[in-house]
Amino acid sequence: MPASPSTARAINDRLALRLLQQEGPLTAGQLKQLTGLSRPTVADLVERLTASGLIEMAGESGEQRRGPNARLYGIVADRAYLAALDVRLEGVSVVVSDLVGRVLAEASVPIDGASGTGPAVEQAVALVERAAKEAGAEHLHTVGVGAPGLIDPATGELRDTTGLPAWHRRLVAALHERLPGTHIVVENETNLAALAEQRDGAAHDRDTFVLFWLGMGIGAAVVLDGALRRGASGGAGEIGFLPVPGTRGFPSATDCEGGFHSLAGAAAVLELARECGVLGRSGEGAGAAGVVRWAVGEVSGGGAGGDVGVGAGAGDGGDLAAGFLDALADRLALGVASVVALLDPGCVVLGGEVGQAGGGELAVRVAERITRMSPLPAEVRPSVLGGAAVLRGALLTAQDGAQGELFG
Repeated sequence: MPASPSTARAINDRLALRLLQQEGPLTAGQLKQLTGLSRPTVADLVERLTASGLIEMAGESGEQRRGPNARLYGIVADRAYLAALDVRLEGVSVVVSDLVGRVLAEASVPIDGASGTGPAVEQAVALVERAAKEAGAEHLHTVGVGAPGLIDPATGELRDTTGLPAWHRRLVAALHERLPGTHIVVENETNLAALAEQRDGAAHDRDTFVLFWLGMGIGAAVVLDGALRRGASGGAGEIGFLPVPGTRGFPSATDCEGGFHSLAGAAAVLELARECGVLGRSGEGAGAAGVVRWAVGEVSGGGAGGDVGVGAGAGDGGDLAAGFLDALADRLALGVASVVALLDPGCVVLGGEVGQAGGGELAVRVAERITRMSPLPAEVRPSVLGGAAVLRGALLTAQDGAQGELFG
């Protein structure tokens, strides 16, 4: 059956708003061309959206033509303000943006959980309030929160997960209390990283892929046919618990030691670097990502991975670095091959700080091993966004939620 006039208007309005979000300010003529709608219909929707306060005149086109310049229309960016939080074990980062995603303020603070749950939560919430004030936002419409751990699919809240600070769960409740009327959306950090890589990063041309988060912890995000798959309990992608060969035991229901985490987590990467004789060469306190970045620099010949520490040899650095990357790829391939055999995603993104640091050198090595281990083709790509993907994904989630409500 044909759509009713009101339904047709709503569809046309959403189409126009989506184009203005993607393309930026457009003239009525450009909207007509991009939507395929008639000139009167475009004129009506422009008038309707302007009256509703969703779009406004944003200038004039600079086209060289006879007669007056055409008016440019854009989304009213200050119709709503958004915030995104990246909640880590050791601190919180926040960005505040307008409705079109333009960042207006950003800040971060280290948090010492040993100070107690209350002080830790107060630090995090105060950071959000300060950033909002700096951005000139009297009210936040939506806040996207990215955190480690499982999200309860029934409530949308963080589940009580062993090994994560108590202040993480309390933070969500505190945001509801201190920001009345604000929508709080909580999502697993790895899932948000996958969303960001799909929109702006390594998987921009894929609607089916798996992202491996390689950092202090290990996780995976599954995107099938354009949709994020969370699983029945919200735990799809808890790859750190995957039993794999090469560990000293098996994981338990409360501890991923003995699982894939024991081979690919940050602590395991540093231990592998020590075994391969490269730990002291990448500089003191480099961390897992720093060691991997140094090794890539040595292998590529640029030496751009970082400062070389005491004892580094001019002739053997590249060989040791290559051996380390090969050993790391052997480990990563165990988890990647398991996911490829089960889901056949066709594309795997190595994300997180370690995945980004490994770049093409590490991705190529993992891909070579997957080719030998699996009959299913799987392209392996390095992350484009790295650790910044969580915050970007949280902001995109907040933006989608706010626009869905305001443009509805």
